[in-house]
Amino acid sequence: MSGIGGKPLIHPSAVVDPLARIAADVLIGPYSVIGSGVEIDSDCWIGAHVVIGGSTHIGCGNRIFPFACLGDAPQDKKYAGEDTHLEIGAHNTIREYVTINRGTVQDQGVTRVGDNNWIMAYVHIAHDCRVGDHTVLCNNTTLAGHVQVGDHATLGGGTLVHQFCHIGAHAFSAYGARINKDVPPFVMVGEGRARPRGVNVEGLKRRGFSEPRIRLLKEAYRVLYRADLTLAQALQRLQELERDSDDVMELRAFVAARHRSIVR
Repeated sequence: MSGIGGKPLIHPSAVVDPLARIAADVLIGPYSVIGSGVEIDSDCWIGAHVVIGGSTHIGCGNRIFPFACLGDAPQDKKYAGEDTHLEIGAHNTIREYVTINRGTVQDQGVTRVGDNNWIMAYVHIAHDCRVGDHTVLCNNTTLAGHVQVGDHATLGGGTLVHQFCHIGAHAFSAYGARINKDVPPFVMVGEGRARPRGVNVEGLKRRGFSEPRIRLLKEAYRVLYRADLTLAQALQRLQELERDSDDVMELRAFVAARHRSIVR
């Protein structure tokens, strides 16, 4: 289906503010509500009972399933009605009952979600989060405020991430993980209180990482977690390994710039 006469195809029961900017080929399902500050780019499908409000920009090719609520006010007692924003990139799948809040002025005033993400049912992405590209956030995952999730990270069902934590690229969490420290790139953490459980080998293989690349990351993991070194000593050793690996360089840089210390 497509829009008619250069206008989006909007179900008669939907409520769309005339000030909303909606591309001509967008489909909006029954009983959805679109606010005045919303901009939706081309080739998007908005299911039934979706609510999109605030100052929200949604890129092209997104699929947003019923009962999602995007761009509402942040759940932060410091929020006092400031004009803050939500930016969602292109080609994301956002499943049922997902909630994504706008940012706060205490941070950069914007929550950002990148491209090609798979965001499953009941996921909550709080104010000021930054979600990269090609991530998978499984059912009931919750990101508290100011969390950052790197590209290609996978968070298992029911993962809880404490505010201000950073999850590195290609990281993986088991279902029910409770993350209250930074998770370095390429690292897996287990269920319950998040503990390191090795390199995310299967995920890296699926993304075309060669055996030599993975072998160097395994060596870096041993330095960081198995060599009985202080963090300063481990960083020094990693600096030697990174001469042969951009991946190890990325890992070392993340650990050196840690925000809430790292899982160890």
